Amino acid sequence: MKQKPINNVNVSDERVLMTPEKLKQHVGLPDEHAAFVANARSQITQILNGDDQRVLVVLGPCSIHDTTAALDYARRLAQLAEEVKDTLYLVMRVYFEKPRTTVGWKGLINDPSLDGSFNVEEGLVLARQLLRDITELGLPIATEALDPVTPQYLHDYVSWTAIGARTTESQTHREMASGLSSPVGFKNGTDGDLNVALNAMQAASKPHSFLGVNNEGVVSVIDTKGNSAAHVVLRGGHEPNYDSVSVAECESLLEAAGFKPSIIIDCSHGNSHKNHKRQPLVYDNVVTQIMEGNLAIRGLMLESNIEEGSQSLTSADKLHYGVSITDKCIDWSTTEELVKKSYQKLKYVIGNRGISSLQIA
Repeated sequence: MKQKPINNVNVSDERVLMTPEKLKQHVGLPDEHAAFVANARSQITQILNGDDQRVLVVLGPCSIHDTTAALDYARRLAQLAEEVKDTLYLVMRVYFEKPRTTVGWKGLINDPSLDGSFNVEEGLVLARQLLRDITELGLPIATEALDPVTPQYLHDYVSWTAIGARTTESQTHREMASGLSSPVGFKNGTDGDLNVALNAMQAASKPHSFLGVNNEGVVSVIDTKGNSAAHVVLRGGHEPNYDSVSVAECESLLEAAGFKPSIIIDCSHGNSHKNHKRQPLVYDNVVTQIMEGNLAIRGLMLESNIEEGSQSLTSADKLHYGVSITDKCIDWSTTEELVKKSYQKLKYVIGNRGISSLQIA
């Protein structure tokens, strides 16, 4: 009697990837880029700790599907970043992986050709090349860590990392975050639950040992030190949580958990009711809170692209340039106006953050 197979019953194929080391040899990290990333991480950490009074602004496309358009956006952002750098520290959102509630396009790394061919190796090469090109412009890079293997291929170019609302509760992602070299922001749950983010921060700040892949692509036991730069990102849930009452509640919970209040507010997702046109309203409200003396809000996030809105991925040949294929984004002109207006509002406030009127007098 022939025995039925019991291994890989639902696996149709296996494709061996190049190792992280080989990709890094192909698309290297020059010394000047490494120094830039290290400095950017340090500046972001100082902002989060309150040692640098500037406001962190993480902005860019919901996801990257066109590297030419992404670099076009980056050039515009680099010029804007230079104009506001004494008050706002701009970091480009460069997201290559997309979590899906059911099914759908999972990002540039997973399917760079947008046609279901899933050439992951090509996606990793394209992603690393884009990170190199954006860094060459003098822009720090933010991304979302979704797949636990991907950081070995790309993270040396990343200055700030988000753990998304769907994965904040995941033990795998908390352990991964404990070993990441960049500051890590944990978003509250999709329902607005803040406790999952606080628990994630506590877990990520501690050492862990877990299975992973090393630079040579070998399955290894990874021992981590813990990430001391973990913080919370308020992204809303069933209801927005960017208002002053929600922020004050978050501050209290952070202090009770033993953390120094350090909050980034995502102006999209639940905070905008998933309506991209509401992002400027949220952004302006948060800027006003900072102007009125809030010291816990250390940064903001915007989903922004060259053109506004989004488009359906039906055929890669028919896509409009600079338009998102995932979440809807505000356009570049709106983004530039928002950033410049907030710069004008905050530039005389930032230097006195945390200084009482008596001290100023």
